[in-house]
Amino acid sequence: MPSIVGPVKINSAGGVVNFGDSFNTTPKSTSKTYAGSGAFNTGDFHVVNNGFSLTNSLDPDIADQDITANN
Repeated sequence: MPSIVGPVKINSAGGVVNFGDSFNTTPKSTSKTYAGSGAFNTGDFHVVNNGFSLTNSLDPDIADQDITANN
C-alpha cells in the first residue's frame, strides 16, 4: 500500500525511523531513563515553567518490557 510522506525533521541520531508500510516493529534493546520535569521536550521553541520537579525512580517491577525470543 503506497503512502505519502510529508516533510520530515530528525533532531537526534541513533533511533529507528520507518517510512511507508510496516507490519511489525519490535524493540531490539530496552533501557530505563529517569529525568525531571521538562527534560524530554521536543520541538524547536520551548517555554517551560517548572516550579517544582520531583523524579520518582522507585520501580518494583521485575521486567518492564520483555524482549526474549525477539530475533
